Amino acid sequence: MDWYKIDPLDVLLFREAKPFSPGEGARAKGQFPPMPSVVFQALRTATPTAQPHPEFLGVFLLDGDNTLWLPTPKDLIGVKRRTKDDLPNERTESWRRLTRLVPCETLESWESVCYSQESLPPMVPPELNGEEYVSGSPKPWMKASALSAYLCGNSHFAADNFTDNPWDIQVLPHTHIEDGTRQVQDEEGFFTEVATRLKPGWSLVARVQLLGLPDEPFVVRLGGEGHRAIVSKLKATKNDTDGLDCLNLLWKQALPDVLEPGLFAYLLTPGLAETAEQVYGLYPQAWRDCLLGCVGDRQLWWGGVAKKNRRKVRTKNGLEELEEKSFALQPQYAFAPPGTVYLFNSKSIQLTRLQSTFRHLLPITQDKPWWETFRKLNYGKLLWGRR
Repeated sequence: MDWYKIDPLDVLLFREAKPFSPGEGARAKGQFPPMPSVVFQALRTATPTAQPHPEFLGVFLLDGDNTLWLPTPKDLIGVKRRTKDDLPNERTESWRRLTRLVPCETLESWESVCYSQESLPPMVPPELNGEEYVSGSPKPWMKASALSAYLCGNSHFAADNFTDNPWDIQVLPHTHIEDGTRQVQDEEGFFTEVATRLKPGWSLVARVQLLGLPDEPFVVRLGGEGHRAIVSKLKATKNDTDGLDCLNLLWKQALPDVLEPGLFAYLLTPGLAETAEQVYGLYPQAWRDCLLGCVGDRQLWWGGVAKKNRRKVRTKNGLEELEEKSFALQPQYAFAPPGTVYLFNSKSIQLTRLQSTFRHLLPITQDKPWWETFRKLNYGKLLWGRR
């Protein structure tokens, strides 16, 4: 597998389905960074041959200094020491040090607090010292080299190990008028799309195994409206790209043989956790008894209902018949977002039994055609660490 840098030439649109009714005033926000399958299919268009063993890992961010950035773990929170200059009720996102959320069951102060026994215990800030207090969270992207230290149990990071989302949002209005009238079309009407524009110097990056990909830079269509991106292979140099070698080692690392206390998993790419029939959550129901806690964010919805113009030509008595618009239903999933953290109970009997399912956060059932596709595209890739 080789690393490829993807430099957009335009704004990027990754909408899941087109709004249907002008009365809804729909806002097609889409998803960024895009889902792995979207970028993989774009790169696949540049290969002329069949792909017997395709593989994909991504999508991540690369800055102008060729530093790899990955989603920040959700269990990190900032801590600051109170001073005389602090104003009452002042909101701040700066922090002096970072710490990790812990299961509430480990704190005496939570012994009398009740919560639903059907869900996992809440993950809460640990007991702080003296005048310390919780002060926001680190920025959403973290250097890959810093993430490697995080997986080894380190929580001492500098502020420059994190960065904000390196893209801007652009709202694009669309109005479709009925021919010969001043009325908005009923089927498409007026809606807005939210496009994404990467800041100067930033690129998308992914690790790909596809036969026939050119070694020289090439252009692909990426996202909606036929927008384009330049794809170039990252070649190894003496000053290797910061973090790529590190991630090459981490993503192949299996679950540790010795299940010691403090074992946790970090979700590198969007995962699919099946909790019940047609229901998805942050963690699989099968993991419930071997988890001490889980820290994540709102799920990423992808897929859904769409209307497509399907043109079918049939021959009947030498005449051609055209079929009108048809309805298409695409599967919709709620993906666990990258950066989600799972803290395991090393004493759980279930942990050893489920060990074979811990390479990817995907439904345990493997009898569906899309399961193998998701596995090859490394959806739900888990990286293991110990606190």
